[in-house]
This record gives sequence, structure tokens and C-alpha cells, in this order.
Amino acid sequence: MRILDAGCGGGRNLEYLLGSGYEVFGADANPEAIRAVRALAAGLAPRLPPDNFRVEPVEAMSFPDVHAEVVLSSAVLHFARDHAHFQAMLDGSWRVLRPGGLFFCRLASSIGMESRVTPIGGGRHRLPDGSERYLVDEAALMTATDRLGGELLDPLKTTIVQNQRCMTTWVVRKG
Repeated sequence: MRILDAGCGGGRNLEYLLGSGYEVFGADANPEAIRAVRALAAGLAPRLPPDNFRVEPVEAMSFPDVHAEVVLSSAVLHFARDHAHFQAMLDGSWRVLRPGGLFFCRLASSIGMESRVTPIGGGRHRLPDGSERYLVDEAALMTATDRLGGELLDPLKTTIVQNQRCMTTWVVRKG
């Protein structure tokens, strides 16, 4: 199975996959993160070429269309600068997913803490922990699912992290 981690960082979500023989790919705009994930891959899956892990932003990945059966996006999309950037990041992640493939996304949301976040413009909010993030809500995720032609595979699940922020899991199959 071909798995692409869009915004892979240093590979914290890839250790199991690399060690289990999956064909793993990743992209991250941070060159240091890609150096770290290449080193991790060299130790756990030396057969994978270093070019599987690329220094590039999620919205401009050079992987071909319909490249992977699974695309992971864990704690990435909430770093969008505004609505247009969020859309570009989401579309870039969706583009590389094969029809019938699984998009697994974990991102910050306002779900469950709507009254505790302060809008600051362009979809960005100030959270109770003092950070600023692009936040989605249930309606935005359902609209995005429909726009992409996807099918929600699991109900949205949101965890409130000690009344500081909310993280929502969004799992979609590509039609």
C-alpha cells in the first residue's frame, strides 16, 4: 500500500508504517524535518529512496495525481494562513489520493469550544491556549466532503485538549 504523509514533519506518524513495509512518501516545507524523516526511513526502510520524502509545501507537492491509496494529514491544515490557503492545502492533499483512497485528517476545530475561541479573520482564531490557528467546524468539514466528492467514512470525532483547543478527526473516502 502506498501512503503519503502530507506535512510529515520529522516522521512521528510514520515510524510504524516504515517498519511494517509500506511504501511511504512524505512532504514537508521544512528542510530539517525532511532530513529527519529521511534518516528515520534509512534506518527502518532502507529500500525506500530518499526522494520519497520531499521538501515542499502540501499545496504544491510534486507527487503525481492519484499517487497514494492513503493520504495522512495530521496537525497540518490548521496552519493555513486564511481560507484560500486552507483550500489550496486541502486540494493539494486530495489531488494525490487515488479514487477509493482514504484521507485521514486530524486538525484543529472550534467543535465543542465555539464560545472559547476568538475569530481574528480569514478563518483564523485565537485559542484559549494563546495560539492562533485556522479552525473548521462541522459545517465546513461536511461542505468540504461534498465539494471534494468524498464520503465520510466515520463520524467526525473531536477531542477537547484540557479546555485549551479542540482536535477533530475527519476520515473521507475519495469517490
